[in-house]
Amino acid sequence: QVQLVESGGGLVQAGGSLRLSCAASGRTFSSYAMGWFRQAPGKEREFVAAINWSGSSTYYADSVKGRFTFSRDKAKNTVYLQMNSLKREDTAVYYCAASPTRATIPVRPEDFVSWGQGTQVTVSS
Repeated sequence: QVQLVESGGGLVQAGGSLRLSCAASGRTFSSYAMGWFRQAPGKEREFVAAINWSGSSTYYADSVKGRFTFSRDKAKNTVYLQMNSLKREDTAVYYCAASPTRATIPVRPEDFVSWGQGTQVTVSS
């Protein structure tokens, strides 16, 4: 399996930007679709965005569409989530995840087999 380590979280004012990174180890990283999920206190983990194994297609939750951009750099075994125009409701722990799904872009937590430890994003007003 792929091991994942997120970084880039922090405290930012509403309207600001952050870029999350997720570094993967393992030679098969390039064959995995990747996803970002988030979990706010007292809430269930929710889907944020996903990218297919080739990097040619992305899918976003309606709540972040137009503000977040998911990309991957296979040479660096890293995926990125660029988050712009952040809102207070974006405050959560963000998790990177890897999925062996190739036919479609995975969006359900059960589609993913490896998870990072999470990185905290806090948006202040």
